[in-house]
Amino acid sequence: MRVGTVTASTTRLTQYGFVNAYLVREDDGLTLVDTTMKAADAILAESERLGAPIKRIALTHGHGDHVGSLDGLKQRLGGEVQVSMPEIDAQIHAGEREKTAGSWPKLATKPDVLLHAGDRVGSLEVVASPGHTPGHVSFIDTRDRTLIAGDVFTSFGGVEVSNHFYWRFPLAAMATEDKAQDLESARALRALQPRLLLVGHGPAVREPAAAMDRAISRAG
Repeated sequence: MRVGTVTASTTRLTQYGFVNAYLVREDDGLTLVDTTMKAADAILAESERLGAPIKRIALTHGHGDHVGSLDGLKQRLGGEVQVSMPEIDAQIHAGEREKTAGSWPKLATKPDVLLHAGDRVGSLEVVASPGHTPGHVSFIDTRDRTLIAGDVFTSFGGVEVSNHFYWRFPLAAMATEDKAQDLESARALRALQPRLLLVGHGPAVREPAAAMDRAISRAG
């Protein structure tokens, strides 16, 4: 697991060089946004290094590379951690809706909170951004306008919307369910005027407005 500081309050955890999760510091501990794959020990080790417990796990969506460590973390943390997942993606995992594109692993952990637009997870405001999955959400940090956009965008070799094939990282497009809706979500996230763009796959992008505009233009 590669670790990097992206803001005073946010640490990026990168597994296998291409799957990101984020630890966001709050007054009472840490919020983990996404979990990568089978990496509970490494994530907990970084929490210990930062000197703060993981109090919340907030998921952008239900694909396996984002929920893959959820059960392991829940087993270790138990009732000390609150798990939040977008409602529609939670319904897919519960078998209440049909699975869509991408990997949907079997989960033992049930979310404590079902996320909707406008909800808050600590300092993070929930922004609906469906398309990649039916319930996909993003999070914007109300303190500094850092946007954690999940898989709406990727940033390997430049910012791209995940609704179309991009040779530097084709997996995101292959797992996107509704490409037109994904593009609309990209436009909605751009309208938030983030100061920093963080994604599930790729490096951080500072002052990302122009890069997001170009990506949306190419995707349309």
